[in-house]
Amino acid sequence: MIVQEGPGWRLARDPSRGEFSILVGGEGWAFELTEPEWKDLVGLLATLETQHSALRDQLMAEEAIELELDRGVWWGCLAGDCQSWSLALVLTPQEGRGVEGFWPASAAAAVVAAVRTCE
Repeated sequence: MIVQEGPGWRLARDPSRGEFSILVGGEGWAFELTEPEWKDLVGLLATLETQHSALRDQLMAEEAIELELDRGVWWGCLAGDCQSWSLALVLTPQEGRGVEGFWPASAAAAVVAAVRTCE
């Protein structure tokens, strides 16, 4: 089992739990994901972070940016400035449960860094 957490976020991955083996959480919320949902989420977060990094040097200090991305069953939004950003997520599968999550700027970069190590 892999467990990582910090102020305002947590990730846990336990393949022995069956279908919903990944737990993703924030301040006062959490949801479980399947492996395919997790892999898609990892790709979504990596793309949003890469896009922000590519634009960061073009932003003035007081300029805000919002990047939205639809990928499969996921929608994600990275919103912030050249130094920090928040993340909002929505999972909308064809069947079953849908989930929403949000990490404020104080937690977003840390959770994305943890996702990269928890693949």
